This record gives sequence, C-alpha cells and structure tokens, in this order.
Amino acid sequence: MAGHSHYMNLALEQARLAAAKGEVPVGAVVVSETGSILGTGHNEPLALNDPTAHAEILALRRAAVSRRNYRLIDCTIYVTLEPCIMCTGALICARVKRLVFGVRDHRFGAVESMHRLLYDRRLNHEIEVIEGILEPECTDLLTAFFRDKRTPRT
Repeated sequence: MAGHSHYMNLALEQARLAAAKGEVPVGAVVVSETGSILGTGHNEPLALNDPTAHAEILALRRAAVSRRNYRLIDCTIYVTLEPCIMCTGALICARVKRLVFGVRDHRFGAVESMHRLLYDRRLNHEIEVIEGILEPECTDLLTAFFRDKRTPRT
C-alpha cells in the first residue's frame, strides 16, 4: 500500500477540482485496507445546491456504494482540511478506522481545533487521527483560493 503522502496528493487533486469550480478547495479520498480507492470527493455545495455536499460526505457516499455497505470499518479517509462537525459525525457513523488530514481548520474544525469530537469517550467508536500530511501544500491551496476571492478584479 502507498504511503500517506500519495493518498493526500490524490485528495489535493480533488481539492483543485473544487477550486476550479469556485468551491472552497477541499478534497477527500477513502482508501481500503489494501490501498484501493473506494471513493473520492471535493466540495460541491454551490454546484449541487446542497449544504451537505462537503468533500468528506461525497467521498463517504461513493465508498459506501462501492462497498455496498455504509460501514467503512477498515478504511482510511484522507482530507486536505480538518473536518467540520457534520463531517466528523459522518466519519463516526461510517465507522472509519483512520482519519488523515492536511491542515487544521481553526474556524470550523471538529477534530483538533474548535471541537475535539473524536476524543469524546461517550461515543461508541474510536477513530485514529493523523494530521499534518502535506500541510504546506494544503495550506497554500486554501490561502491562494481565499486571496484570489478577496482580491478586487479590475
């Protein structure tokens, strides 16, 4: 199986697809225990008129269809940005084994930053967390996107 950087690069490719559509550049990839790609996604709430169309949700949906099971017990999800409350809840419901993310989200992050939902022992599922994989690349993509959004066009 390839390393974390390989799969995070695939998530970054997804994030770039979102940016090209004017969506916040977040990408996600769900990987099986053998290294097979089960589902990918990038932010599409604007394109789909769907507030739940975050990268993680779309990747989890596709992986569940691929597996024919909503439980992704032995899977790892790679995400360029720390998941929000909604997406963290979906990871718990899907019973993913591991979350690997690139950069913290200090405004909406629900794993390490604003909230620490995955560390609440009242929950019935534990998810391993690895952060900081390709953090500079993930940060640069987000920074460039928002800088371009805020720069007046002439």
